[in-house]
This record gives sequence, C-alpha cells and structure tokens, in this order.
Amino acid sequence: MLIQFKCPDCGADMTFDAQEGVLMCASCGHKEQADELKQEPKYREVQDSTEDSTYSSDSKELQYQCQSCGAVIITEPNTTATSCSFCGSPVVLGDKLSGALSPKYVVPFKISKQNAEETFRNWSKKLKLAPADFKADMKVKSLTGMYVPFWLYDLLGQGEAKLEATKSSTHREGEYEVTETKHYEIYRQVDLTYNKVPADASKKMPDTLMDKLEPYEYNDLKKFDTPYLAGYVSERYDRDYKEEFPRVEKRAESYMDNYIRDTVKGYDTVSFSKRNYQVRQTDASYTLFPVWMAYSMHNSEEHSFFMNGQTGKIVGDTPVSKGACLAWTALFAFIFAIIGGIIAAVTQGGAISGVGIGLIVGVIIGLIVVSSWKSSMKGVMTAGSSTYLNTGQSKVLRQYDHYTHTTTSKRKIENNNNN
Repeated sequence: MLIQFKCPDCGADMTFDAQEGVLMCASCGHKEQADELKQEPKYREVQDSTEDSTYSSDSKELQYQCQSCGAVIITEPNTTATSCSFCGSPVVLGDKLSGALSPKYVVPFKISKQNAEETFRNWSKKLKLAPADFKADMKVKSLTGMYVPFWLYDLLGQGEAKLEATKSSTHREGEYEVTETKHYEIYRQVDLTYNKVPADASKKMPDTLMDKLEPYEYNDLKKFDTPYLAGYVSERYDRDYKEEFPRVEKRAESYMDNYIRDTVKGYDTVSFSKRNYQVRQTDASYTLFPVWMAYSMHNSEEHSFFMNGQTGKIVGDTPVSKGACLAWTALFAFIFAIIGGIIAAVTQGGAISGVGIGLIVGVIIGLIVVSSWKSSMKGVMTAGSSTYLNTGQSKVLRQYDHYTHTTTSKRKIENNNNN
C-alpha cells in the first residue's frame, strides 16, 4: 500500500513543512493540518502491486509503483517513507506502518532543510580544532531528513546501595599539621520511575551519537500519523525492544547511581562500595524522532554529521587539525610562562624558574583543554538522569548515615625562616 499526499486544489504533491508544522503544497501554497488529516479524501491512498510480501520474503529489495509518474520505486525492507527517484514525489509505504508495525508516537521536524544547512555551516566555523579550510568552506553533501526509529521505555528502578564517605579537618599541633578524617557508612534504598527513556532501534545509526542528540522535547510528541512523513525518509525498527533493553538497563542503573549520589550531602568524599539494583520495563513505545543527516568531504575523506531535527543540536565525525592542537597548546604554554615570570619577579623569586614552572603548567592545561575540545566536537550528552525521572513516583524508601571511625595523619611543617 503506497500513500501519496496530493493537493486537493491543484493535484500537486504535498509535503510536511517543518517550520509551519503543516502539510504544504509547493505549487499553490495550500495547507493542511497534519494532525487533523486522517484517512479522508484529502489525499489518495493507493493499493499497489508489491512484487513480494513485505515481511514474508527474504528479498533485500521491494518494488512499488509511483502514482505520479508510473516509475518503479525500489526500497529496502525497512524503508517506510522515501521519494520517487525519477519525479521526486514523496511517498509513504503504508503497508510497513500498519497494525503492530505502526509507531505510537512521532516528534515532527521543526527545522527546515534550508535552516539545517545554515546551522551546519555556522556550527563548523566555531570548531576551534577543525582544519581552517574545513571551517571556511564546509560543503554539506547529501543532506537528508530522516525519521529514525526509537524505543521509549518506561522503567521502574528499585534497589539499594552502600557508600563510603569522609569528612576531613586540619589543625596545627606544634610543628605538625594534623588531619583528622571521619569515616561514614551510608545506605540508601530507592524506588524510582523513569518515563520515556529513548534508545535508537536502527542498526544503521551509531548508538553513541544518537544518544548525544538528546534530549528531545516531549511537549512536541504527537500521536503517529502518516502525513508527518511526507517529504522525508523514514525507516522502521530492526532492533526490537527486547534486544535494546540491556543497553537501556545499564543507562537506568547509572541514573540510579546519580539519584542516590545526589541524596548524600555534606561530605568531602563519597564512593559506592556495594550496589544491588533491579530495573524492570513497564512499557516500550515505538517512536520516530527527526534527524538531519549530512556528509562533508575533507581531504578526500567523508565525514558524517547528525542534527536533532527538533532542537538543532549537532553531533558528528569532525576532522581535527594537528596544527591547531599544537597551536592552542603552545598558546596556553606561552601565556602561563609569562604569568609565571611576572609572579617570580613580583615575589623576587627566580625569573627563569618562574617561567619554567609556568611553561609546564601551561602545557598541562593546554593538553587538558584541547582534549576537552576534541571530545566536545563529537557532541556532548546533555540528557541526565533528571531528564526522564518521574519525581512524583520516585522516593527514598530507607536511609541512614552511620559514623564508623576516625583516622589521623600528621605532616611536619617545614620551617622557611632563614634566620
């Protein structure tokens, strides 16, 4: 079953407009509300002759017939929306979106193709470690708007954890500096609920980068309907919710760590000594998220980038310039060498020694900063445990903080008096 959305006024193809959130005819400008457009005569739903049954065949390709130009449309088994390669007409493959295969939710695109291209270019110019020619002339290749399949999990996390914590204080006893450290045993038992924790369900998409595209804003979460797919590529899941659950389970366990850790306050150090968690899935909803995919060439190498089609957040495989890394490290070393020299001059210390110490400190700081910038170029995970926590259904069931013992250490204070 092939679905094409035709304008009721002029008969041209209609596509979903990301900026206005409606189906729009590029020919005459006619608009239709996507969430109000049901299986009505507003568009034409065509029963098509498919060579092979979509899911009962081992065939790697399926064939449909475009109702605009009559050309054969060849698709992969997991494709659910695409366009005719001959006339460009957007088509939705309804037989792959019916019954149990129908998504429950969709987050529609909010960023248009034009805005996505501009955002990619502006983003590339701000990359401190990217090659200069890449930043100056990033040519986006094959920019594609795609609905990526995700599972949204509702989870119940229950369990207990023991932690060790310390508080330290320092005082002077004669020629010694004495540090007293009090040790505590901490216990927490929790009952936590997390709603709609996402995990991409496509084998083609890199899990780490898809995770970093989060968070999606669920106030735009819509009940799924086919008009949202018009004009975009879409695929159905090829990893079911059971296959994805172990990855989400590990993520939920880290969320439980964060929740428990946030309840332990007033200590200098805190560390986990024992955990006993159970994570259960209470629901899993098949959902489509909007992603702009782009490719750019640099030195004959292809680099891939992904943009959250709702928020504009970008992650990807950004080229790194070794020269830029060295230049930034050298700059930090130079600045701290000057600072070290000035401090040494003011304190009447050895200027050469001050410059040397500043140089070493600058190199260390430069390496740390450059390393941080490298990581951020691939994207940063910003969806923490609080993003999906249902605070109204989460609580600490039992807790205690017990003092166990005190340890003491002494350090002899060096006498710097030269008299």
